[in-house]
Amino acid sequence: MYHPAEPAETEPEWVETERQQFRRFRDSDGDGRMGREEVRAWLLPVGYEHAHAEARHLVGEADGGDEDGKLSKEEVLAKWSVFLGSQATNYGDDLNRRHEEL
Repeated sequence: MYHPAEPAETEPEWVETERQQFRRFRDSDGDGRMGREEVRAWLLPVGYEHAHAEARHLVGEADGGDEDGKLSKEEVLAKWSVFLGSQATNYGDDLNRRHEEL
């Protein structure tokens, strides 16, 4: 949540962007609040596969200059911080376990 440090402080651009996102996509009934169903739709969108989205994100972030859609050991090591911050790896915990497929 944004709170200005001083009353006369100008709001950052992202605040207005978030307001527009709220009005367009989150507040489907236009009452200015998110009800139970609006929150459910936001947190658990129908047809959205979180694991696939996270996997696409990780590959897209780590796939180096060749952009072949496959990750080499070197590409993973070069972008290790992306994997440590990922929910798909339980925020890095799974990277410390022995995996036969690696």
